[in-house]
Amino acid sequence: MFKYTVCFVKKNNHILMLNREKTPIMGVWNGVGGKIEQGESPDEGALREVFEETGIQVEHFFSKGIVTWDTSNGEKDGIYVYLYEIEHDVLGDTPVKTREGILDWKAIDWILHPHNLGIAEMVAQYLPVLMEKEGVHSFKYHDGHILYIES
Repeated sequence: MFKYTVCFVKKNNHILMLNREKTPIMGVWNGVGGKIEQGESPDEGALREVFEETGIQVEHFFSKGIVTWDTSNGEKDGIYVYLYEIEHDVLGDTPVKTREGILDWKAIDWILHPHNLGIAEMVAQYLPVLMEKEGVHSFKYHDGHILYIES
């Protein structure tokens, strides 16, 4: 089991993104998420992290995946990724400052724009698959690219 989750909450053509004030990936836009606590499954950790960082109570994911990569010492590492869809704005006005950084609804076209340098490294590669196909997906990160592995 891997240690971390990253979660995206989608409302219409926007996704709730967090510009983190802390490491890792400080200063770039990414989903919310964090460390899975002892005794939690990845799904439970993701639900908790979304609620803790946004106040949004989601129940079911639309799609989820695991992004894996080989570390410099040859070990396998990874992160659990989730996409949730909501219909109503339960967050209120954004942007909003939180203890983790700044939360804001970002247009999907802006997030996926090929010249957008402010998004976490792998997001533009795996997020389109999560939005397109409901279910569970596997991805392998290698040499700067995500390889989609059908699940």
